[in-house]
Amino acid sequence: MFAKINKKILRWSIILLLTATLFCTIKVGWEHRNPKSETAGNLKILIRSAFSRQMSISLMPLLSFLDDDDAASGLTASLETALLKQMPLYYYSERISVKSPEVEDALTKDMLIRQEGMDEDTKNIPESELDYNDSAMHIEESMLQALLEENSPQDPTIDTETEQDSDTASSFVVPDYPAYTYDWSEGFTYNDLLTNFYAIDSTTDITDKTVNLENLLNRKMTIDRYTDEPKILIYHTHSQEAFADSIPGDPATTIVGAGERLASILRDQYGFNVLHHTGEYDVESRDYAYSNALPAIEQLLADHPSIEVVIDLHRDAMTDGKKLVMNLQGRPTARFMFFNGLSYTKRTGNIDYLENPYIDENLAFSFQEQVVANEYYPGLARKIYLKAYRYNMHVKPKTTLIELGAQTNTVEEIMNACDPLAHIIATVLSGNV
Repeated sequence: MFAKINKKILRWSIILLLTATLFCTIKVGWEHRNPKSETAGNLKILIRSAFSRQMSISLMPLLSFLDDDDAASGLTASLETALLKQMPLYYYSERISVKSPEVEDALTKDMLIRQEGMDEDTKNIPESELDYNDSAMHIEESMLQALLEENSPQDPTIDTETEQDSDTASSFVVPDYPAYTYDWSEGFTYNDLLTNFYAIDSTTDITDKTVNLENLLNRKMTIDRYTDEPKILIYHTHSQEAFADSIPGDPATTIVGAGERLASILRDQYGFNVLHHTGEYDVESRDYAYSNALPAIEQLLADHPSIEVVIDLHRDAMTDGKKLVMNLQGRPTARFMFFNGLSYTKRTGNIDYLENPYIDENLAFSFQEQVVANEYYPGLARKIYLKAYRYNMHVKPKTTLIELGAQTNTVEEIMNACDPLAHIIATVLSGNV
């Protein structure tokens, strides 16, 4: 109560002081206009003017106290308005102060959504943060080299184009057993997991609460096969993504065509009921592609409640001249990358507008995919990339975003990559990690 009384006393003191300041200002102005005031002398005018200016400067910091919890009314409100109008900039800031948090939130939300739509590509990310290297599987160097030579005559860290005669290209054969099996009893620490499996964008961060074997490896991803209702949804937030030799106007040669091939392999070879959605959400601009796609995806999931797995299939963007490719079983095969959004930035913390209750499940899904890829096809999968935004990965616990090759890959390389990618996904969803 005393604090409230003191605040009101301070409020009226400020008003009286401001009134005195305004009176001095008006009087000085009148003396400038009234010939009689000239007899008072210039010194008196200068003193009053200086006093008026100093009063205004001194009181400016205190004006914030005018924003009381109780709404001002009547004479008080009129007087405050009249006085504040003597300082236009401060008056303007007072008028919008109540609304500014909402304005800021709306602008921030729009900025985040636009950024989310534009930047999951890794074109401008240092190569050292993304590429597979000798330490990426916790394998002894001699064994790793033997595995790489078995799968490819090239070092997979050098992404150059592989020449391959299409007439001699062999058909893909699913390996009977992995080339290497992780020994989880070795004890993979938080730093071990980060070093060997992840590349983290500078805008975000992750803790050992999430990155630990209990959270990543022991979550069951098994789903039923041979069902009448769809279990897997494949779609493309960026349906316009094409490749080096894509045919303009032919979606079969774009990422959409790759999605259909992946869906067909999962259906025909592994028995999963897959729904491939070919909606376009980035035709005019990528800026709002994720927010444009979300209502359609939510409607599909409502129409098909049997769906448990959601795959958003993209292709990455590389600098010109760089190619994500390796020779796998005698076939030029595009390399790919599993991708996660964390809804968290280092600068602002959790992004409330882009909340995702399934981050742990999403991370476990991509981690298990990465493990299978490393074990069966060393060097084919780049490190899992973690970025700050959500990327619509909140729609289902088993949601994965995959960057399949890049714009520098050929359609053949992309289609060839669908075979091992389907095998990796099917292995995880069968619980054989």
